[in-house]
Amino acid sequence: MLSNAIIGLREGLEAALVVGILLAYLTKTSREHLKRAVWTGVGFAVVLSVGVSAVLQQVSEELSERSAEMFAGAMSLAAVGLVTWMIFWMRRTARGLRGELHGKLDAAIALGTGSVAALAFVAVAREGVETALFLWTSVSAGQSALAGTFGALLGLAVAILLGRLIMRGALKMDLAKFFRVSGAALIVVAGAVLSYAVHEFQEVGFLPGEDATAVSLSPAFGKDTPLGLINSVLLGFSNKASWLQVIVWAAYVATVMVM
Repeated sequence: MLSNAIIGLREGLEAALVVGILLAYLTKTSREHLKRAVWTGVGFAVVLSVGVSAVLQQVSEELSERSAEMFAGAMSLAAVGLVTWMIFWMRRTARGLRGELHGKLDAAIALGTGSVAALAFVAVAREGVETALFLWTSVSAGQSALAGTFGALLGLAVAILLGRLIMRGALKMDLAKFFRVSGAALIVVAGAVLSYAVHEFQEVGFLPGEDATAVSLSPAFGKDTPLGLINSVLLGFSNKASWLQVIVWAAYVATVMVM
């Protein structure tokens, strides 16, 4: 639940700020009639994100046990790749994001209403697809679907509220610091997802070392315990973890955090 709340908050705030910048620019340039196109694009992006979750769940249920484990591992790797790329993308473009979006919106307006909707769609869809991938991965890893969904929705709700307050000038927030801190949290969460992917690939024999146990957790680390919650968010280990899981987790977190 906590990991999905972090994902929902980070991805949701990025999307909320992008939409807010687009809408504010349309108001500033007296093009309010194009706001409907922006919201149309946002609506399609939300539908796509929900659809991705449904498709992932349907596909995994249709597969054999071995194929489902391979699929879960592959989708986990995709989720880690996407969120890692987005962390670096936001760090590189955060300061000039407003100007970049204004330029893209001017270009889209010149092409027509459909292009404005497409711009909003792409901006929100990439955040939504990432959230959908992480939510599905957490459920596949054994977390409660209800708790995971609640966590993601809670994070998104807080993100939307913060986005509205920031765009209205009612809340002052150091966004650079927020994205830096939330980016660090996302790296740790992504490391846990990567650890889960390694575990799935080991179970099907695609990676070696499943029986080379590095960590064996006590019952105190069960899913419903406080220590178990910390483990699921930070490490992604089950009741035991192989040396390969530990090495991959540590290498990813250390390398990406330094970068």
